[in-house]
Amino acid sequence: MSTFEFQEKFNQTTSLLNAFAYNLTKNRDDAKDLFQETAFRAIKNKEKFQPGTNFKAWLMTIMKNIFINDYRKKIKRNTFSDSTDNNYFIDSGAKTEVNEGEANILIKELTGMIDLLQDGFKIPFLMHYKGYKYHEISEHMGLPLGTVKSRIFFARKELKKKIAIRYPKMNQFRG
Repeated sequence: MSTFEFQEKFNQTTSLLNAFAYNLTKNRDDAKDLFQETAFRAIKNKEKFQPGTNFKAWLMTIMKNIFINDYRKKIKRNTFSDSTDNNYFIDSGAKTEVNEGEANILIKELTGMIDLLQDGFKIPFLMHYKGYKYHEISEHMGLPLGTVKSRIFFARKELKKKIAIRYPKMNQFRG
């Protein structure tokens, strides 16, 4: 097969190969890379193509093999080998213990700050925090909607003040 014939056959299968590459990778950029690598290898090995056989199948086999080999390389790259005595890292387990002590203390302190709010502010704030809609809180408390919204706003404002006093360093991270 001449270079010109080979190029013509390859050009006829371009859209099919692009679709197949995208189907394998599920990513447009990776599909383009896979198509280019397939084109390179096909042109490089065009003398290995047997005339009279299925050209599309030959190209798709090249593409599929490139994809599989790349996938295997990625898996191997992510493999961890433990060279410590007695396989310490492997045997130690992947689970790490998380100390939630600080978070628990913060939650207790914030709950205490909420408890210090006046009931007129605390109740709508807690209901809103639990997921109630403004109009549901309004109906439950028998208050106008605007009053409920403003009480929740003032409760937030008061809590922000208390948090700023208790944790002055946290304000430096806020924008």
